[in-house]
Order: sequence, then C-alpha cells, then structure tokens
Amino acid sequence: MDLPADIIIVNGSLITFDPATEGASALAIRGEKIAAIGSDAQMRVLAGPDTRIIDAGQATVMPGFIDSHVHLFCGSVELGYLDLHGVTGLAALKAAVAPYSDETPEDAILFAVQADYAILHADKTPTRQELDSVCPDRPFAMFAPDHHTVWANTAALERAGILHGGETAAGCDIVMGDDGLATGELREPGAYAAVLALTRHGGRDLAGLISGKDPVPTPNATDRARDKAALARGMHHCAAQGITGLQCMDGNFYQLELLSEMETEGTLLCRISVPFHLRPEDPLDRLSEAATMARTYTGDMVYSGTVKMFVDGVIEGRTALMLQPYPDTTDTYGDPVFSADHFNAACTAIDAMGLQIAVHAIGDAGVRRTLDAYQTARETNGARDSRHRIEHLETMHPDDIPRLASLGAVASIQPGHAPFGGIFPAGGVGKYLHPHQIPHAYPWTQLRDSGAAVIFSTDWPVIGVDVMTNIKAAIAPLDLGPDWVDQTQSLMQTLASYTRDNAWVEFRDHQKGRLAPGMLADVVLLSHDLTRLAPAQITEASAQLTICNGRITYQAQ
Repeated sequence: MDLPADIIIVNGSLITFDPATEGASALAIRGEKIAAIGSDAQMRVLAGPDTRIIDAGQATVMPGFIDSHVHLFCGSVELGYLDLHGVTGLAALKAAVAPYSDETPEDAILFAVQADYAILHADKTPTRQELDSVCPDRPFAMFAPDHHTVWANTAALERAGILHGGETAAGCDIVMGDDGLATGELREPGAYAAVLALTRHGGRDLAGLISGKDPVPTPNATDRARDKAALARGMHHCAAQGITGLQCMDGNFYQLELLSEMETEGTLLCRISVPFHLRPEDPLDRLSEAATMARTYTGDMVYSGTVKMFVDGVIEGRTALMLQPYPDTTDTYGDPVFSADHFNAACTAIDAMGLQIAVHAIGDAGVRRTLDAYQTARETNGARDSRHRIEHLETMHPDDIPRLASLGAVASIQPGHAPFGGIFPAGGVGKYLHPHQIPHAYPWTQLRDSGAAVIFSTDWPVIGVDVMTNIKAAIAPLDLGPDWVDQTQSLMQTLASYTRDNAWVEFRDHQKGRLAPGMLADVVLLSHDLTRLAPAQITEASAQLTICNGRITYQAQ
C-alpha cells in the first residue's frame, strides 16, 4: 500500500465471513475501502503520522450489520412519538398519555406508537369511546406495533373525516359499529391514511407505504428540513446499533431525493436501498416508475431496484391470508390485497424487467399465493438469479417449505416477531392459529434445512432496530412447549444472515458483507467477543464503533 492507512483496528477477534482472512486480528482502512487484513504487526506497519489506531480489546470486529427490512422514514419519525410498549390497562394508558399531551400542545393530533392489540383487554381491541376517556380534549390515535392497525378516538375520526366511514382500498377496513359510526379501529393503511395525515409529518413518512406515491401536496422547504432532521436522528440511532446498511420496504421518489440530498450534505450515515411500492389499485404501467428509480439511483450509498408489494395483512388482525378460516370463525380467511390475476401479472412483469420483487406474505395462503406467482414468472420469463424475496412467512403449509429453494426465492425473516422471540407477548399469536398450523409457524429451521436462503431483519419500527435484541430472539428463543418447533439458530448462522447474506440478497456481496481487502469499509467493533457470550447474555454486547464507507458514524462515549 503506497499511502498510510486512515484507520487501523488491532487486537480484535475478527469475524470476517471470508475464508482467506479467517484468524486475522487486525485490519486497515484507507479511504472508503478495507486496505488490508492480517496480524497486528502487519497492520501497524501501514500506519502513518495521522493514522488512527484503535485497540479492539479482543472484542468482536465484523462487517457492519445490514438490516434487510426496515421502514426508515417511519421508524425515524416515531422516535419522536409516545412509545406505549409495555403499557397495559386503562389507568396506565391515561398516565402515559397525559404528560405527553402537555408536552406537545401544538400537534394537531396526539399520536402514539407500539400499542399492543391487548393494551386494554385480553380478548378485544380498544374502542373510540375508551380512547375518548384517555384523551377527552383533543384528537388521539395510536399505532399497533405491526403498523397494520390504528385506533383513534372520536375527535381524531371526526378531524380525519371518517367517523361515518368512508371508501378504502382492497384489504382495508374502517370498522363500523352498530350505531352506524366508526368504532375507532382502522385496519390497514388505506383505512388509517386520513388519520396519519394529521400527524406532525403529515403522513409523509408513510406515503410510500400507503400510496406508493410522493406526498401530496409537495412538501415545502420547512417540511423537507423537518423530514431530513428526522431521518438524521433515525440513522444515528441505527449507527449506534452497529448498522451500516438498511434495506427499506417502502418508498417513493421523495424519500430517494431526501436521502440523496443528505448524502451530498454529509449527513447520510448508512447505505440505503429504497424500493418502488406497487399498490393493488395501481395499473401495471406504473412499473415504469420502478424502472426509472432503478436507473436513476445506482450509487453505493443510495440506490433502488426492488418492487415491494403486499399480498395480505397480519395474523392478529385476522387479515393475513389463510388456507382455512381462523379459529372460532367459519368464513374469515383474511384479506387478499391483490386479486390473484393482477398479482401474478405484476410479478411476471417485474421479473421480465430484471427487477427484484419483495412481497409481504404472512398467512399460509398468502405465502402460497406468492410462491405461485414467482413460479408463474419463472415459467413465463425463464429462470434467472432473481433473488425474489418473501417477507415474514409467519405461517406456511409444509408442502410449500421446499418450494422456496426450488424457485431460488429468499426467506426474509424477523426473529423478534415470533411469539418465542421474547419481544411480543408469547401468547399473542397462537390463539389465532389452528393446532396443526403451529408446528409450521415461524419455520426458520425448516426453511434453512430445505436449502432456502434465509436473511434476518427487524421490520423497524414494528420492533426496535436494536441488533442484539433481535439476535437474542434467534439464538435464545423462549420455550413455548411441545406444540412449537424449536427454531434456535446458531450464532454464526444469525450473524451471517445479518451481514454477508443481507449483502448478497441485494446483489452487493462483491462490495460488502465480508471483511476482505478491497471491500467497502463497513465495519463494527463490539464491546465483547460474541463467541464467548452465552446466547441468553448476547444483549450484554453493544456497538462501540461503527464505520460506514470508511467514515466513523458512531463511537460510544
């Protein structure tokens, strides 16, 4: 190397995911790339007078984490809203809301997040009247953790213009009461969009999810500055977890414009991919916008090339699409978001364009419908290395598990979503499943054993973007008894699915996801040697130093 290194990390326990660099203890970074990897002595000779030398203290040094399923804009914005995680009961909800209301007098609507489906009752969801008692003097609404349901009080429903109901997109529902008025429960984005439009960001943070289009009206300079400030906070939060890459699962041109501006301004702390979101009401000619996104945004920091779709909803809201009715019902199968013909045609068209597909599919029928569409696309267009993804796969028919590998499809999984992940209530999902569905629910191990590619993520802000909490969900899951299959993952499987494999799924494994000379300098130094921690104690570890593109983006104090 002709010039000295900018940064050298020594005395590390390196996890490289590269056979040629296994056993190394040090690495050198020059500019945006890893210049060399080897022993401490070999790296120290590459130092110059201005080189920063960092002693890792024999802790883990590894590729920066890549979260392959996030909603960055939404997650960033929600860092500023009232967090109701763990709040249970009417009294506790009132106690949480009252001071927050006092702190935010200028907000048009008091908005909260992470409200559990059973926040007020074990067997039913909140009503607008109950939320009226929680917040009697102003509009109030709260998001479920999965972001598929909003509950709103009467004032919020009135302000949004949906107290008396309204038209919604397919698979969405403004639940109506016997009195002819909305109950307060708004299922899926097409039902709650009017409420989100009242928030301090005007719903712009979810415009790419709800409509797949840019915000209307066009954000002014003040709004753009507010949105970029939120994104900057969100990326700092991610960098503090050791994250160097984020794959967004909602998007529009507006988000790409903001992120590109931030890259120019020097405030972009993570590499970010943004998809085009195709909605069920969209004609297929809208896919020309996806092609434009993919052609326009091709950098190493901000890029596109994926089309995101939803095929169903969520289990707890009984909107995930099932092969048979939900327990205790005779005709509730969930809500298909697309018609089968439209969905198949969309997948075939996207595949023919050479773009990647990512589909939210949670119910066993939703997963099957997605696999059927991928098979149709392959039979029509011919086989290629598409790396089409299925997001979540929370319930599967056993016949469909081997189909992913045969179709070259990728299982995109969020360990913290599972009832045995230790984040959501352990009994929350099982009551919505038939006994025969449980052995094939959250089938991480069965999918790996079938030969399918498996990648890990959080779906932030559905759960926190915290890496170690999600890793613990995978390597130290709760034991829910004999009805549930043990889905424990090994540490190395999990770390690979969070780094190397997440780089692979976005066709950038030649650039990142491994520690090797010539790779982009995306590196995290942790506080512990992860291999020496018991699985249940993995959350004792935290990021001490995060480097993205050769730049230190986070350093613990």
